[in-house]
Amino acid sequence: MVRIAIANQKGGVGKTTTAINMATALAASGWKVLLIDLDPQGNASTGLGLSQGDRVNSSYDLLINDVPLADCINQTKVPGLEIVPATVDLSGAEVELVGFEERTHRLKKALDSADNGRWDICLIDCPPSLGLLTLNAMVAVESLLVPLQCEFFALEGLSQLLQTVERIRARFNRQLSVMGVVLTMYDRRNKLTEQVSDDVRACLGDVVFETVIPRNVRLSEAPSHGLPALIYDYRCSGSVAYIDLARELIGRLPDRKVAA
Repeated sequence: MVRIAIANQKGGVGKTTTAINMATALAASGWKVLLIDLDPQGNASTGLGLSQGDRVNSSYDLLINDVPLADCINQTKVPGLEIVPATVDLSGAEVELVGFEERTHRLKKALDSADNGRWDICLIDCPPSLGLLTLNAMVAVESLLVPLQCEFFALEGLSQLLQTVERIRARFNRQLSVMGVVLTMYDRRNKLTEQVSDDVRACLGDVVFETVIPRNVRLSEAPSHGLPALIYDYRCSGSVAYIDLARELIGRLPDRKVAA
């Protein structure tokens, strides 16, 4: 099972939108996909149509109460896509995890003990911080997908994230790498967007995905209907961009290029 965390400590950059729609695009390609909602706000769970009553066992139970992964799974409306939902309980997990031994490896342990033949890929939607929840995700995965909003302050946040990745590689997870940076909320009419894009590509080169995610009202509307944008309006520019991004991501996976 390929494991990818979608992370950026800055909020409002499109992490959850990327998680939902990438998971949907991969499932539509025939992949068996697991999405873990690790954000206490639970927006990925809501965006896939799960009510609070549906979330019997959540990512909180997975991390804190040692509930097996198989017992935390919820089916979604998307064939081939399953989710471990999040509840507000997760907001207290940062404090509770401090009392555990190997508190940085709780999620990795849960995934390692799961039936990996059940899924082809696991995506983890991280909270907008670099606390213990995000740290657990980075220890549990091989790769990071970093959504980056096309604005000046996002560049500073990216620098901090890359420094954190280096520290985690040195101490906890030598396999961790940045699979790619995806530019989100891209507005070709805005000169700053072009400038930020040029700066990021000049700095990181091929790490930046060719596909960019445009500002698109349909991407914003879809979660209120409990649907990924790819189902809500598969022809909108945002949906088309996420399909292209999924194809590009598959091409970066060593043994999976045939699936693209």
